[in-house]
Amino acid sequence: MAGNDQFSPWWSAARHADVKPFLTARSAIAKAVRAWFDEQGFVEVETGILQVSPGNETHLHAPRTELAGTDGARATRYLRTSPEFACKKLLAAGEQRIFEFARVFRDRERGDLHLPEFTMLEWYRANASYDAVMADSVVVIAHAAKATGIGRFSFRGKTADPFAEPELLTVAAAFDRFAGVDLLSTVTAGDGDRAALAAAAKARVRITDDDTWSDIFSKILVEHVEPNLGQGRLTVLFEYPAPEAALARAKPSDPRVAERFEVYACGVELANGFGELTDAAEQRHRFTLAMDEKQRRYGERYPLDEDFLRAMAQMPEASGIALGFDRLVMLASGAVRLDQVVWTPPGADA
Repeated sequence: MAGNDQFSPWWSAARHADVKPFLTARSAIAKAVRAWFDEQGFVEVETGILQVSPGNETHLHAPRTELAGTDGARATRYLRTSPEFACKKLLAAGEQRIFEFARVFRDRERGDLHLPEFTMLEWYRANASYDAVMADSVVVIAHAAKATGIGRFSFRGKTADPFAEPELLTVAAAFDRFAGVDLLSTVTAGDGDRAALAAAAKARVRITDDDTWSDIFSKILVEHVEPNLGQGRLTVLFEYPAPEAALARAKPSDPRVAERFEVYACGVELANGFGELTDAAEQRHRFTLAMDEKQRRYGERYPLDEDFLRAMAQMPEASGIALGFDRLVMLASGAVRLDQVVWTPPGADA
């Protein structure tokens, strides 16, 4: 790879020739993945980008625009951060197995592993446990590696065999192993004890007075846990603590944890999956708390998608997953940055 490609316009012949092998790999991977979903009986869908709500997570930020009606009235719309709300509405409407290569958008994100516009591969299985999409994710990653002929993922000095049996590791076990923190002792039902986690982690991360339980959790995860995941083989990190459940349901046998998992390779997060929550009242409660925190931190909040919350009451039990397709292509093609594996990357000033 030429050392100065990052300074060349994406449309220059030199830059294009330099990254063409990665782009060819991208096409091969997309073709292989689509073929696998077709074999499994999935339907490819294409949902809308402009949404009433882009998602209701505290630290996710979405570009916004306005739509003008024929009467001149203007309405705020957001570019989605995920197709999740729309896909779950389709589950409520009766779809059983769906997937989408979705263009998604996120403000305040740019780097070797982040772009403000990227492709999210999401899929959902109605009437299936989250173990099902967990298994799917391992197969999809292996299909990507097979499509390019790569035998081992490499990134920043770390390697992982995409064909090996993955490591299965609970979040609690990972915190104990890599940070010496008894995570679940700081969780009661769905709530985190901020003081208890701060005391347990004070020797491991820098904690400020403004940090919440979730902030401290994230610092430990990023600084001590994630760098050790996906080394030698994939790691499936599962049973996230209940305060980090997002849109996942609580585990029936242990309300301290949720049916949420993430997949890592070479320390890189590739996918985030849920046993989907179908309790609209609980989801409204979580969204409201998250938007209250967003308001406190960033001075803004996103509206709730009331149509989505109504659809939750009609949703069957389901599992779903979001996989960063560009990151997967990066690892399966041997690239070192996301902007090398997208056909038209956003400019450096984006």
